[in-house]
Amino acid sequence: MYSETTRTIRVTVKPFYLEDQSSPAENHYVWAYHVKIENTGGEKVQLRTRHWRITDALGRVQEVRGPGVVGEQPVLEPGESFEYTSGTPLPTPSGIMVGTYQMEGAAGEMFDVRIPAFSLDSPHQPVRLN
Repeated sequence: MYSETTRTIRVTVKPFYLEDQSSPAENHYVWAYHVKIENTGGEKVQLRTRHWRITDALGRVQEVRGPGVVGEQPVLEPGESFEYTSGTPLPTPSGIMVGTYQMEGAAGEMFDVRIPAFSLDSPHQPVRLN
Protein backbone atom coordinates (compact mmCIF):
# COMPACT_ATOMS: atom_id res chain seq x y z
CA MET A 1 0.00 0.00 0.00
CA TYR A 2 1.01 3.58 -0.67
CA SER A 3 -0.03 6.47 1.57
CA GLU A 4 0.49 10.24 1.67
CA THR A 5 -1.00 13.04 3.79
CA THR A 6 -1.53 16.62 2.61
CA ARG A 7 -2.76 19.03 5.26
CA THR A 8 -5.13 16.71 7.15
CA ILE A 9 -6.23 14.54 4.21
CA ARG A 10 -4.66 11.07 4.00
CA VAL A 11 -4.83 9.19 0.69
CA THR A 12 -4.00 5.47 0.67
CA VAL A 13 -3.82 3.43 -2.55
CA LYS A 14 -3.56 -0.32 -3.07
CA PRO A 15 -3.07 -1.40 -6.72
CA PHE A 16 -3.62 -4.93 -7.98
CA TYR A 17 -3.09 -6.59 -11.34
CA LEU A 18 -6.14 -8.06 -13.10
CA GLU A 19 -4.89 -11.18 -14.86
CA ASP A 20 -8.38 -12.15 -16.07
CA GLN A 21 -8.85 -8.82 -17.90
CA SER A 22 -5.34 -8.67 -19.35
CA SER A 23 -4.04 -10.09 -22.64
CA PRO A 24 -0.21 -10.02 -22.56
CA ALA A 25 -0.03 -11.50 -26.08
CA GLU A 26 -1.92 -8.39 -27.28
CA ASN A 27 0.04 -5.92 -25.11
CA HIS A 28 -3.01 -5.24 -22.95
CA TYR A 29 -2.45 -5.15 -19.18
CA VAL A 30 -5.12 -4.05 -16.69
CA TRP A 31 -4.88 -2.94 -13.06
CA ALA A 32 -7.42 -1.94 -10.47
CA TYR A 33 -6.59 0.32 -7.57
CA HIS A 34 -8.45 0.82 -4.31
CA VAL A 35 -8.32 4.33 -2.84
CA LYS A 36 -9.18 5.45 0.67
CA ILE A 37 -9.44 9.20 1.37
CA GLU A 38 -9.51 10.08 5.06
CA ASN A 39 -10.25 13.45 6.66
CA THR A 40 -8.12 13.40 9.81
CA GLY A 41 -8.65 17.11 10.50
CA GLY A 42 -11.32 19.21 12.13
CA GLU A 43 -12.82 20.81 9.02
CA LYS A 44 -15.35 19.51 6.46
CA VAL A 45 -13.93 19.12 2.92
CA GLN A 46 -15.34 18.12 -0.45
CA LEU A 47 -13.48 16.41 -3.29
CA ARG A 48 -14.05 18.45 -6.44
CA THR A 49 -11.69 17.17 -9.17
CA ARG A 50 -9.02 14.59 -9.91
CA HIS A 51 -5.83 14.69 -11.98
CA TRP A 52 -3.83 11.54 -12.79
CA ARG A 53 -0.49 11.10 -14.58
CA ILE A 54 -0.18 7.52 -15.82
CA THR A 55 3.22 6.56 -17.22
CA ASP A 56 3.83 3.24 -18.98
CA ALA A 57 7.10 1.30 -19.03
CA LEU A 58 8.23 3.12 -22.19
CA GLY A 59 7.80 6.54 -20.58
CA ARG A 60 4.61 7.48 -22.42
CA VAL A 61 2.39 9.68 -20.25
CA GLN A 62 -1.39 9.86 -20.23
CA GLU A 63 -3.10 12.58 -18.19
CA VAL A 64 -6.65 12.21 -16.90
CA ARG A 65 -8.57 15.15 -15.45
CA GLY A 66 -12.18 15.45 -14.46
CA PRO A 67 -14.78 16.17 -11.85
CA GLY A 68 -14.98 13.94 -8.78
CA VAL A 69 -14.13 10.25 -8.59
CA VAL A 70 -16.32 7.38 -9.86
CA GLY A 71 -19.06 9.93 -10.59
CA GLU A 72 -19.07 11.37 -7.07
CA GLN A 73 -17.81 14.46 -5.28
CA PRO A 74 -17.84 13.15 -1.72
CA VAL A 75 -18.11 15.42 1.32
CA LEU A 76 -15.92 14.30 4.22
CA GLU A 77 -16.77 15.53 7.69
CA PRO A 78 -13.97 15.41 10.29
CA GLY A 79 -13.08 11.77 10.94
CA GLU A 80 -14.91 10.45 7.87
CA SER A 81 -13.44 8.57 4.92
CA PHE A 82 -14.47 7.68 1.36
CA GLU A 83 -13.32 4.58 -0.52
CA TYR A 84 -13.60 3.59 -4.15
CA THR A 85 -12.06 1.24 -6.69
CA SER A 86 -11.16 2.15 -10.25
CA GLY A 87 -8.80 0.83 -12.89
CA THR A 88 -6.51 1.54 -15.79
CA PRO A 89 -5.17 -0.38 -18.79
CA LEU A 90 -1.64 -0.06 -20.14
CA PRO A 91 0.08 -1.36 -23.30
CA THR A 92 3.14 -2.37 -21.22
CA PRO A 93 3.51 -4.87 -18.34
CA SER A 94 4.31 -2.15 -15.81
CA GLY A 95 3.88 1.54 -15.15
CA ILE A 96 3.39 4.16 -12.49
CA MET A 97 0.55 6.45 -11.45
CA VAL A 98 0.55 9.66 -9.43
CA GLY A 99 -1.92 12.48 -9.05
CA THR A 100 -3.86 15.04 -7.07
CA TYR A 101 -7.38 15.62 -5.84
CA GLN A 102 -8.60 19.18 -5.66
CA MET A 103 -10.51 19.67 -2.42
CA GLU A 104 -12.74 22.49 -1.24
CA GLY A 105 -12.56 23.49 2.41
CA ALA A 106 -15.46 24.67 4.56
CA ALA A 107 -14.69 28.34 3.83
CA GLY A 108 -14.65 27.69 0.06
CA GLU A 109 -10.86 27.68 -0.42
CA MET A 110 -9.51 25.17 -2.93
CA PHE A 111 -6.38 23.12 -2.26
CA ASP A 112 -4.62 20.14 -3.84
CA VAL A 113 -4.15 16.84 -2.03
CA ARG A 114 -1.34 14.61 -3.29
CA ILE A 115 -2.08 11.06 -4.36
CA PRO A 116 1.06 9.00 -3.68
CA ALA A 117 2.96 7.63 -6.66
CA PHE A 118 2.35 3.89 -6.95
CA SER A 119 3.72 1.25 -9.25
CA LEU A 120 1.69 -0.96 -11.53
CA ASP A 121 3.51 -4.27 -11.71
CA SER A 122 2.42 -7.43 -13.47
CA PRO A 123 3.98 -10.90 -13.40
CA HIS A 124 4.80 -10.33 -17.08
CA GLN A 125 7.32 -7.58 -16.35
CA PRO A 126 10.85 -8.81 -17.09
CA VAL A 127 13.02 -8.90 -13.98
CA ARG A 128 16.21 -6.86 -14.21
CA LEU A 129 19.00 -7.40 -11.73
CA ASN A 130 21.24 -4.44 -11.02
